[in-house]
Amino acid sequence: MKILRVIPSIDPKEGGPIAGARNIDSELIKNGHTVEVVCLDEPAAEKIALSYPAKVNLIPGSSGHYRYNSKLINWLKENSGRFDAVIVNGLWQFHSFAVWRALAKSNTPYFVYTHGMLDPWFKKAYPLKHLKKWLYWPWAEYRVLRDAAAVFFTSEEEQLQSRKSFWLYSCNEIITPYGTLPPPTDSEKLKSLFLSNFPELSNKKIILFLSRIHEKKGCDILIEAFSKVFSEKDDYHLVIAGPDQTGWVEQLKDRAKALGISSKITWPGMLQGDMKWGAFYASEAYCLPSHQENFGIAVAEALSCGTPVLISNKVNIWREIEASNSGFIDTDTIEGTINSLNRLYNTSRDKLDLMKTSALKISQEKFNIGNAAIELIKTITLTKNNKNISRK
Repeated sequence: MKILRVIPSIDPKEGGPIAGARNIDSELIKNGHTVEVVCLDEPAAEKIALSYPAKVNLIPGSSGHYRYNSKLINWLKENSGRFDAVIVNGLWQFHSFAVWRALAKSNTPYFVYTHGMLDPWFKKAYPLKHLKKWLYWPWAEYRVLRDAAAVFFTSEEEQLQSRKSFWLYSCNEIITPYGTLPPPTDSEKLKSLFLSNFPELSNKKIILFLSRIHEKKGCDILIEAFSKVFSEKDDYHLVIAGPDQTGWVEQLKDRAKALGISSKITWPGMLQGDMKWGAFYASEAYCLPSHQENFGIAVAEALSCGTPVLISNKVNIWREIEASNSGFIDTDTIEGTINSLNRLYNTSRDKLDLMKTSALKISQEKFNIGNAAIELIKTITLTKNNKNISRK
């Protein structure tokens, strides 16, 4: 099958959507399918494009979040006929509207991953932005989803939450598996590599946060909770790794200093490749007290390394984690995160080893990218062949 992926950016700093796209595209190509990407990145992204597993077409969008460039519509009209299906990653930027304008009445079906961007948390957290989105919704994203061959959700929780943001809502909803590539297996070597770069972590039990540093992710909650539980326990250390997208890090560091735990937190910035995997392998647990999380690629990556996870019940795969006994779940609050950290601290080594085994098991059974790629092709094929798609 020939697939075109339309995504606003291929920059890894953009987080989950591009990480998931890269993973599944690698698997699709390995299975003999053809994948091509078109994005709205600046020409400077050519270096990133060279490392992408598929051919990347750059059509630079305007500065700012929306990334407008009408040339994308023309490019899609001229090139979509070469593909069996088009996959759109994400909403609220020009790329999704461009796909609708170009393909709504064409013979090339398109499919949309919303990546949690319809979660009602955004409505509560940013009411003014939501008002602007309501003005845009009927003329753009509502039509994008309505006319898509299918809208993909990575969990039942995401599907249910997505119905709550806008009363004007109609699309063909399909839940499709998601996952991550298996990690490198030389765990001790990778662990040593990571620890050698941060000598302060030697002989420490590491609590790892690895994601975009953004208020949605609950970094402030984690710092407060870590202070309450581990401020006087010298063998525990917090690592907060990720790109600082909003300039929040200095404020977080100031809070850590006020709490007297600056020396117990390491800020390595964005970790990639072997350093990222080494961080997962070296950690006692991965913690993500997020206020909203569609899937959580980093959660799946931690599990694939056998690292138990401490997550909020706003991470949409929390039910699977809880059922598998591969982590602890609580609310996206300071109190909830304190509860999870205390549960970890009071867990015996034997029980922790069982959790590690459970983490590896659920990673293979639920979040295997190979299975996700196979199911994606099956779903696209079935949807294309079904001439009477039922609209929900």
